Amino acid sequence: MAFYYKLGEIPHKRHTQFRQPDGSLYAEQLVGTLGFSGVSSLLYHINPPTQISRIGEAKPFAPKKAEGVKLAPQHLKTVEVNATGSDYLNARKTMLFNSDVAVSICNPSEQEMDYYYKNGQADEVVFVHDGTGDLLTQMGRIPFGPGDYLVIPRTIIHKFRFDKSEKQVRLLVIESFSPIETPRRYRNYFGQLLEHSPFCERDMRPPVELITETTKGEHLVQVKKEGELHQFYYNFSPFDAVGWDGYFYPYAFNIADFEPITGRIHQPPPVHQTFEAHNFVICSFVPRLFDYHPLSIPAPYNHSNVDSDEVLYYVEGNFMSRKGVERGSFTIHPGGIPHGPHPGTVEASIGKKETEEYAVMVDTFKPLYLTEDALPYLDENYPMSWNEHGDGNVRKGDMFD
Repeated sequence: MAFYYKLGEIPHKRHTQFRQPDGSLYAEQLVGTLGFSGVSSLLYHINPPTQISRIGEAKPFAPKKAEGVKLAPQHLKTVEVNATGSDYLNARKTMLFNSDVAVSICNPSEQEMDYYYKNGQADEVVFVHDGTGDLLTQMGRIPFGPGDYLVIPRTIIHKFRFDKSEKQVRLLVIESFSPIETPRRYRNYFGQLLEHSPFCERDMRPPVELITETTKGEHLVQVKKEGELHQFYYNFSPFDAVGWDGYFYPYAFNIADFEPITGRIHQPPPVHQTFEAHNFVICSFVPRLFDYHPLSIPAPYNHSNVDSDEVLYYVEGNFMSRKGVERGSFTIHPGGIPHGPHPGTVEASIGKKETEEYAVMVDTFKPLYLTEDALPYLDENYPMSWNEHGDGNVRKGDMFD
């Protein structure tokens, strides 16, 4: 997703003199991708962004692969989990990962971070399941609420501020080690979303208000890179830009603004695709009319994803093809292992006109690994839940070598 946008004050021409009220120059910074050949933005800072005052000790921040997990369909039940940590980073618990993507839950208990954060090597898509607030970035403020995808490109310095609420904040964090983009088949030669796309640029919400902080004193920016959190300290706020313009910036997109594609017979998962990256895609399942062929079967057919692992995160509604899953559930179906609707759900779906379900799907083209943090949420009965009359019970320990 790339269209031109600007906020604040910028000079008439790039790379020309732009002076502060005291006569000194604003510090120009190009933030770009693909070695000056990809999308980029130009920011104008009060302070040079290169002026690091000190660097602290790095902290380990990488998921640990769970050992001995057998190849099988999996179900993670996270709905009853309250806070997973105090702030945005220590509340992040990775459930699944490979070399292209990491999928985490994040239920912070604190309303606001007392530091700033930058992912130095990955784009992040933060899906807001529960909670409202503001994503505060060096490029401006983005208000958010339930159902919002917050797309934060790599290197963008940001922090979260959550509104006070009795309801626990629940976030799904998808970390991509390649750029997050809109599906290529929905874009023309110039990058504009086409008429048959299920969403368009006017559905995207860039920052609405520039934040320019002039406070002095020590400010911490935690930078994630290569499995560690690096501690960078500055004697000024990193939110000191007075203006910027370009094609590279964070934005929000609400899942309810995805317009579903339907047909006379059951449509395959690619019609739900919302974002793409290298070796994985993100899809949105939203309320929609079912198939309208007189003999149609709305429930999905059994299928083997020979080349991909399929992860479905259940947001709201009642999924007619699954039993025993609820909001906050993950189902994971490894490539090459057939999966499909649970017994009884195919017949039950016939004649149904619509669904009110919401879900986020991540399909990867390399195998995913469960983490140690995921094991407490594992439903050991799930692999046998397709048995016709059984409850799917398995012996304790059958899921592990």
